[in-house]
Amino acid sequence: MPVKIFLNEDEIPRQWYNIAADMPNPMQPPLHPGTMQPVGPQDLAPVFPMNLIEQEVSQERWIDIPDEVLDKYLIWRPSPLYRAVHLEKFLGCPVKIYYKNEGVSPAGSHKPNTAIPQAYYNKVFGIKRIATETGAGQWGSALAFACNQFGLEAKVYMVRVSYEQKPYRRLMMNTWGATCIPSPSTETEAGRKILSMDPNSPGSLGIAISEAVEDAVTSEAMGRPLTRYSLGSVLNHVLLHQTVIGLEAQKQLAKVGDYPDIVIGCAGGGSNFAGCAFPFVRDKIAGKKIDIIAVEPTSCPTMTKGRFAYDFGDTVQMTPLLPMHTLGHTFVPEPIHAGGLRYHGMAPLVSQLVMDGIIEARAVPQLETFNAGVTWARSEGFISAPETNHALAALIQEAHKAKEEGKEKTILVNWSGHGLVDLAAYDAFFQGKLSDYDLPQSAIDEALKAIEAFPKPKLG
Repeated sequence: MPVKIFLNEDEIPRQWYNIAADMPNPMQPPLHPGTMQPVGPQDLAPVFPMNLIEQEVSQERWIDIPDEVLDKYLIWRPSPLYRAVHLEKFLGCPVKIYYKNEGVSPAGSHKPNTAIPQAYYNKVFGIKRIATETGAGQWGSALAFACNQFGLEAKVYMVRVSYEQKPYRRLMMNTWGATCIPSPSTETEAGRKILSMDPNSPGSLGIAISEAVEDAVTSEAMGRPLTRYSLGSVLNHVLLHQTVIGLEAQKQLAKVGDYPDIVIGCAGGGSNFAGCAFPFVRDKIAGKKIDIIAVEPTSCPTMTKGRFAYDFGDTVQMTPLLPMHTLGHTFVPEPIHAGGLRYHGMAPLVSQLVMDGIIEARAVPQLETFNAGVTWARSEGFISAPETNHALAALIQEAHKAKEEGKEKTILVNWSGHGLVDLAAYDAFFQGKLSDYDLPQSAIDEALKAIEAFPKPKLG
């Protein structure tokens, strides 16, 4: 029984998988914030290069991965698939556990899977500079790495609480040549507006997105190099690029003659979860019996307690209205250490599949996630990112459930990144400084008042 299952470099997938081609109910269109009508490609042109916009709206099932992107992918891909034999032994449950190790990338997470193609497509479109946001810093460091690979300038607005909690992520960005500042900042109208209302704002991904989008669309007027915005999750083309994870996993599992009963990933905006899960969602839509679980924090329960509605992707209402699960674009989550999961919305593709009952959403409390991460580190050895610990908590839940039911199960989990620059979070956990936080319904109801007047998506 191999512990690590590898693919040869010539076995790397040559195409990404687009779930939009196979969804039983298509994703409903984003709406223009001014007209409330579906946005067209030209509406998005000031924000993204047209080659990425074409991917965003594509209905093609398979999209070729450019050779230039494959060349960069080969720095760390194909990533290994592991059999978690030591955790299996520790748990003593009737389960086989596989995990896709996305922590082997230069940035230490799954994020370069889309950062590399996004930087590439911007480069070939003639863009000189990219502005973006980052929560825990995984995305910012990945884009900094990718921009460095393609000779682009990068500006990163990092959520203030994470900027202060995770200085080494900022230093990674600096090492790859990017500029990183805390958000909300005084450099944009959006940031100044937030600070005028709350000078001590911890920031949020929604606020940081507003600042980065404003940076991009005002770049020419401000005399900066030609700039476009880049997002590390939520959007269709981002999830598309991440499917290289699940496509590799399917090939690796086939090598050992196995197939999962359950696929699990943590979900903040949905990218790593979707990247691992969507190729298996395709199988489920085709009739395969498989459970697919997206895991989020109880402090930011977008899918499990939020509303499926049209809402802005950012706080200051600069983006199109997206049909997604949301807690309201003005919602500022608690400053938990899983900064990548502190987002008010969820990817529209993931949201639609949750609505259709194809994906199960589950929320877990912070202390359970850190207990799972420590269990993982003391069995499998690797120290997980706090976000990844959410997936591990659900994995352990499912293993015990299999034991209670007396059923043998095979579980695949996406190990989305390492936590070697998140050790301050583990220190806080060991010192008893962390606590659970269940977002009360009253807070959700209050936050959702901000979207009551927006158009409503179809629910059936």
